[in-house]
Amino acid sequence: MTSWSDRRRVLGIDPGTRRIGVAIGVGSVASPLTVIERGRSLDEALRRLADLIAEEEVERVVMGLPIGLDGTEGAAARAARDVARRLARFTTVPVEFHDERLTTVTADRAMLAAGLRAEERRRAVDKVAAAVMLQSWLDSQRGAGDDHAQ
Repeated sequence: MTSWSDRRRVLGIDPGTRRIGVAIGVGSVASPLTVIERGRSLDEALRRLADLIAEEEVERVVMGLPIGLDGTEGAAARAARDVARRLARFTTVPVEFHDERLTTVTADRAMLAAGLRAEERRRAVDKVAAAVMLQSWLDSQRGAGDDHAQ
């Protein structure tokens, strides 16, 4: 029997000041999806995110929350919470937060190990970081009690 967690679709978001990295999780696997340039209008970027949420038929959004190494929330975490609050104006899909400490560093190191050049890494790091964060969230859901199982 297939449970909800085996077929759920979740969107992972790594909100940055210039770019928003986006990953898709299907079942228990996260994959990089795209990067949305924030440009001049955050609302325009959020509309594009809402369109992706609808197109990908996701049931939940997991927003990366940049918590400091000391466990505190600083300006970047407040900005991520603001992005989530503003995204709620464009979609009714629930948003939850997940610690994204060191995901960009992890993503960059993985791409470096894979032999990608600096320019290729810069173009992809945001969506790969979103996938690293989302995979961490998906992994944390295993064994946590799947109350959505059928």
